[in-house]
Amino acid sequence: MENKKQETPEDELNKSEAVSVDHTDLESNDAREVDTEATDAKPNPEARIVELEAALADLKDRSLRALADAENTRRRAEREVADAKKYGPSGLVKDLLNVSDNLHRALESVGEELKDSDETIKNLVVGVEMVAKEFLSAFEKHGVTKLSPLGDKFDHAFHQAMFEVEDAAQPAGTIVQLLQPGYVLHDRLLRPAMVAVSKGGGDKPPDDVEHLDTTA
Repeated sequence: MENKKQETPEDELNKSEAVSVDHTDLESNDAREVDTEATDAKPNPEARIVELEAALADLKDRSLRALADAENTRRRAEREVADAKKYGPSGLVKDLLNVSDNLHRALESVGEELKDSDETIKNLVVGVEMVAKEFLSAFEKHGVTKLSPLGDKFDHAFHQAMFEVEDAAQPAGTIVQLLQPGYVLHDRLLRPAMVAVSKGGGDKPPDDVEHLDTTA
């Protein structure tokens, strides 16, 4: 019968120390794995800086666009207010132009002989002339200018040709008759001057003719 070796207290102590060493090694390995995972999960500072710089640049771009839009809106509002103030009276002025035209027609219908023959008619004519001049003065005060382009070169921007006239003494495109004066409000046309234009004959009139006439 085989004899089993009896373990001594020293053998038990050695086994206990071996098991303790194994546990210590396992715990050490686990700690190293945890440290490695923590190191891998730690964010990259350089990548974070790049990300923040991109976000800052986007925010700056949005802010600049918003400021530009606000400035454009402000300028547009100022321009609209200025235009409303500058051209606002155009509707009223157009209506008053007909009144002014009728005053001038009334004056033209009275001959010199009739004015001289009757003192009452003469005084009436003087009164109408004063009213007509007051109209023109009020127009000019508010930036309305009369167009009297007789002798000027025809310009589509300011004139409306009603018919052509055979006139060998006048260059082609010259305004030879003024049927109705035109008017502008500052730089905006209110009504074109109605004119008759020469078919031609002489040298062309210069291009830099002044179209505006502020006289009565």
